Amino acid sequence: MRIAVGGIHIECSTYNPVLNEEKDFRVVRGDELTAAPYFAFLKDYDATFLPTIHARAIAGGPVARSTYERFKGEFLDRLKALLPLDGLYLAMHGAMYVQGIEDAEGDWITAAREVVGPDCTVSASYDLHGNVSQRIIDALDMYSTYRTAPHIDVEETMRRSVAMLVRSLTSGVRPLLLWAPIPVVLPGERTSTVDEPAKSLYAMLPAIDAVDGIWDASLMVGYVWADEPRATAAAILTGTDRVAMETQAKRLAQAYWDAREHFVFGSETGSLEECIAKAIASRTRPVVLAESGDNPTGGGVGDRADVLAELLAKKATGVVFAGITDRPATDACYAAGIGASLDLSIGASLDRHGSNPVQASVTVRFLHETTDPADRQAVVAIGGVELVLSAKRRPYHNIADFTRLGLDPHAAKIIVVKSGYLSPELAPIANPSLMALSPGVVDQFVERLDRHRKTRPTYPFDKGFAYRPEIRLSARSQSAPEPDRSHDAAPNGDRDSNGAICT
Repeated sequence: MRIAVGGIHIECSTYNPVLNEEKDFRVVRGDELTAAPYFAFLKDYDATFLPTIHARAIAGGPVARSTYERFKGEFLDRLKALLPLDGLYLAMHGAMYVQGIEDAEGDWITAAREVVGPDCTVSASYDLHGNVSQRIIDALDMYSTYRTAPHIDVEETMRRSVAMLVRSLTSGVRPLLLWAPIPVVLPGERTSTVDEPAKSLYAMLPAIDAVDGIWDASLMVGYVWADEPRATAAAILTGTDRVAMETQAKRLAQAYWDAREHFVFGSETGSLEECIAKAIASRTRPVVLAESGDNPTGGGVGDRADVLAELLAKKATGVVFAGITDRPATDACYAAGIGASLDLSIGASLDRHGSNPVQASVTVRFLHETTDPADRQAVVAIGGVELVLSAKRRPYHNIADFTRLGLDPHAAKIIVVKSGYLSPELAPIANPSLMALSPGVVDQFVERLDRHRKTRPTYPFDKGFAYRPEIRLSARSQSAPEPDRSHDAAPNGDRDSNGAICT
């Protein structure tokens, strides 16, 4: 079996004015792709995997059109060189927005389908915060998405997608694919699978997988900070029994709709000022304060200094703040050296209309050793605040992100991160966890976002309308005969420890 592998993985806020360009992506191509840790699991499957290109970046603003066209052109050229193919596996995110292209994944996937032809079987894996369209579904044969947020099942999801593809090619059975759009789109911070009702909704999926004739059940939350029609939740099923698939898709979609008003933030929330006051007054430590409106892993710019200004105004102490993206300030610290004192303008270096910079006298405490200027990170002291400045947009979600910079998050009184829900490493040490509903391009008050292209009606922007799930088959499923289910294992195939169907 000859299976090509590739894709593009990014989440783009249409409200973020800072374009993602080629320099912002980590790109693997050719043999480098299949050797990458991200795709190491492919060796476990009895197939020949042929690499193309995979481009990945943290969330941000739209992708520059020229960057997208270069990536897409290279991907398609590499794909053409591998023909003929039995299968194609696409590792995607699902919330990419490209200058001048609405439904960018639809453009990428349909272009791939045109190259590989109708006889090639195509499988895709997605982030549950991706957005889906009929165009995307029409070009695919099977689909699987993350079931956890924070995402701790990335490899498991990729395995499910690849295992279905291998199963289909081994058995000769091409499954059906259908979906039920749900007119709800909420922030990830209100739909974490750690909290109810998302926890119970996602707990339904393994049992649906186990229904005879169903290969995979996916539930999409969608990406709310993309102002485009496909921004919506959805239930998506792959399998061979259309009746069972339709029944379960409607059940899943209805359950999500019925729960729409019960989604809440999993941590204590408040305004920026309220959260900082609570953090300063807390008798327990470390307080982990998430600045949600400028979260770079949600599509935020990452350069706002509102929280820093408030911390300094309130003379907060024992604070570790990681971090603010500001390349000029970071470079100035490297030029000055460790121990130097200097005056800096901090923040608003990328989005000059987003917030005001903070003018401060700082002492350089630490400089990350790197030969790449784009990877520079400096730790500066400003009163009772130890602040990380970074040359590029980046998250600080892991303990190692702090310790490699000489910072001990466990010893801090207050840890500030630009985040929404906390990462699996920071959540356990939070005592307590606070989420500031702060301003930014990933504003949690989504109802006040500009809405020009989103489908109407959609909750929570619209209220008081009725919904009944409607099933939409993929174009390939509509034109194909009902799959031969004699090859289906009972019940629904044996599964390995990762939940993937064994062949």
